[in-house]
Amino acid sequence: MFAFSSAPLQMSFLLATILTSLLTITVSSIDSIDTTDIHYSSIQHDYHQRGYELEMVKTKGNQFVVGGKPFYVNGFNTYWLMILAVDPSTRVKVTDTFKQASAIGLTVCRTWAFNDGGWRALQKAPFVYDENVFQALDFVISEAKKNNIRLILSLTNSMEGYGGKAQYVKWGKAAGLNLTSDDDFYTNPIVKGYYKAYVKTVLNRVNTFTNITYKEDPTIFAWELINEPRCLTDPSGNTLQSWIEEMAFHVKSIDPKHLLEVGLEGFYGNSTPDRLKFNPDSYSGQVGTDFIRNHQAMGIDFATTHLYPDAWLSNSNLKDHLEFAKSWMQSHIDDAENVLGMPVVFAEFGMSAKDKNFSVSSRNQFIDMVYKTILNSTRRGGGAGGCLLWQIFPEGTDFMDDGYQVVLKTSKSTEKILSLQSKRLKKFNSNCSWRCNWTCRKN
Repeated sequence: MFAFSSAPLQMSFLLATILTSLLTITVSSIDSIDTTDIHYSSIQHDYHQRGYELEMVKTKGNQFVVGGKPFYVNGFNTYWLMILAVDPSTRVKVTDTFKQASAIGLTVCRTWAFNDGGWRALQKAPFVYDENVFQALDFVISEAKKNNIRLILSLTNSMEGYGGKAQYVKWGKAAGLNLTSDDDFYTNPIVKGYYKAYVKTVLNRVNTFTNITYKEDPTIFAWELINEPRCLTDPSGNTLQSWIEEMAFHVKSIDPKHLLEVGLEGFYGNSTPDRLKFNPDSYSGQVGTDFIRNHQAMGIDFATTHLYPDAWLSNSNLKDHLEFAKSWMQSHIDDAENVLGMPVVFAEFGMSAKDKNFSVSSRNQFIDMVYKTILNSTRRGGGAGGCLLWQIFPEGTDFMDDGYQVVLKTSKSTEKILSLQSKRLKKFNSNCSWRCNWTCRKN
């Protein structure tokens, strides 16, 4: 009897030993991956041959999951995709962007799902939309799906580019509203109604290429309320907080399936005075945003922050940039894990070629530091959900460059760093989900 009953115990011990070995292999092997370990073109081909379909991204604690498996992001920004997709002669640039990004394993793209007024406007006026531009956005989503890339779609802009809140206020003034500041975008009921109507129209849009309603399409990783919101007229943060809460409820009432984020730069505010020291300067704590408080609004599923030390720090050098970036990232990772209980995505980061101290080598060191900080969190199952480089360009689109473009075909050293990060995360995601059953933590 005792010999018989001991067999399950021996089997359990053996199983535990095997799982421990697999965990050790999983964690220790990430750094050993070289650039020939995983061939992404064959992976993409295999997906299409098997009729692979994307699944909705969810969150589980402070991590992203797809089908119950961990999903760490290595991605990019290309904000202008919809604009170039309007003209059939330049649509190939959209396709090229996704193909090149997919070839090096990038999995998420953040781009604009808005253009308010002006040239090639999607929203020509409140409640008036251009079907040709909408079909261009349909095309962007369809091409992303073909290349196994998910999209974070931003719904408007706090900056003046592509209309944004300033254009909404112009429309309000034209309608006879007594508006005195662009920040009236956040408070005026009629102007807020314009935005809500636009959001409803976009979320309920049926894609003319795929016949899938946007709010049902797993190609969309998440919605973003507004790019880099600020409210200078109310440094307390109360105005922006109320707007976030109202609009998050509005989005979720239409589309409860997709993830939602605010679009913050990540500056700390009045709710956490002890964290203000991590901001790049005192001014950034007075722009009406609050990394902690804003992300605690009901309906917000993950946190975001941006990272531009070359633009934020005056009279600084590469050493200063790297030191600031590491501190900035770690503070936000810690807060995502310990305070917010959600993933954080570094949704924009980059280095401008217009900076007087720029060099490709400096940019590569910066990107490499960002990636290593992400990996340090990934190894222990931490809250760093990933990062999105600002920004990837195909050849022949220099006229859209803001100084931050990375053209993969002509930036081979940078491309190699991006590819290596993709392969490390791909291997970690696969090993962790298949072998470790969510116990991939290195304590």
